[in-house]
Amino acid sequence: MPKRLENSLLFIFTVSLIATLGSLYFSEVRGFEPCTLCWYQRILMYPLVLISGIALIQKNSNIALTTALFSLIGGCMSLYHYSIQKLSFLKESAPACGNVPCTGQYVNYLGFITIPFMALLAFILIFITSLFMMKWQKEFTK
Repeated sequence: MPKRLENSLLFIFTVSLIATLGSLYFSEVRGFEPCTLCWYQRILMYPLVLISGIALIQKNSNIALTTALFSLIGGCMSLYHYSIQKLSFLKESAPACGNVPCTGQYVNYLGFITIPFMALLAFILIFITSLFMMKWQKEFTK
C-alpha cells in the first residue's frame, strides 16, 4: 500500500479520535449534556475511530467509501445543527431536542466556533481525505 494511503488512514483515525475525545470531554468533564442532534453526530463519529483504527493496523484502505458515507451524513447533520444555532430564521423553527435545546451554545469561541462547528470540521476533513483515498486507490490498482 502506498505511504499516502497509510498516512490518510492515520489522519482519519487521528481526526476521529480527537473529535470523540473532545465530545467526551465536553460531556463528561465539563458536564455539558448533549442534545439529540449531538447524539446523532456522535453515533456517526465514534465508529470511525474503530473502523479507521482497525484499518490502520491492517493497512486496509478499502474503508474509504465507508468513512466517506459516515462523514457525509454526519457532516450534513452538523451543518444543520450549526445552522439552527447561528441563523435566526432557522432557530425559531428548530425542533425540540429533548432535555437540552439544539439551539443552545455551550461554547462559542471567537463568536462562531461551537461544538457542532467543530464536529462539522472533523467530518469535512474525514470526507475530503476519504475522497482522496478513493482516487488514489484507483491509481494504485491500475
